[in-house]
Amino acid sequence: MGKLRDAIVNLDTDGVQKACKEAVDASIPAYKAVTDGMAKGMRIVGQKYENKEYFLPELIMARETMREGMKVLEPYLKAGDIKTAGMVVIGTVKGDLHDIGKNVVISLLNAAGFDVIDLGVDVPSKDFVKAVENKKSDIVGMSALLSVTMVEMENVIKALREANLRDKVKIIVGGAPVTQEYAEMIGADAAARDALEGVNICKSWVKK
Repeated sequence: MGKLRDAIVNLDTDGVQKACKEAVDASIPAYKAVTDGMAKGMRIVGQKYENKEYFLPELIMARETMREGMKVLEPYLKAGDIKTAGMVVIGTVKGDLHDIGKNVVISLLNAAGFDVIDLGVDVPSKDFVKAVENKKSDIVGMSALLSVTMVEMENVIKALREANLRDKVKIIVGGAPVTQEYAEMIGADAAARDALEGVNICKSWVKK
């Protein structure tokens, strides 16, 4: 498991694939390779980011490294093998194409054990609603960097209400112009000033 953990921490895509194949050949259950190997590596990456030892490029690379490992292990995983912290649907709202902050949040959520559905950028409210319906998510995250696109966050919440889904999820919003006051005004549960705060809020919700 140490090889898997270290491959993630060292951002070694070739190494993680090799270590995953070795784990499979050694009859180590795939879920253990994920939870006891790669997931521990991602937690270390998250700690390094929090301590300012790693930055955005390392976060993104760590996520890609884990994806490469999962490609090897996925055929051997059984449904329900891995217990996750929760399911998060996240996207940048309609009219906004910025995704750097969103991608940092996703990497940190992955490191914290969450399953994340990334809807991408310029996401209309109907796509958020569809994802919540289909994925049975626990949390919806919305990002906006432009003040003119912030209004779309309220539109998403209205659409979730109309679909009778609002009470089934927690909603967190973030981005440079977004404040806690605005979150309260539009009916969101929380606003995050940065990625770390956002992930900590999500973690606090699933612990309850």
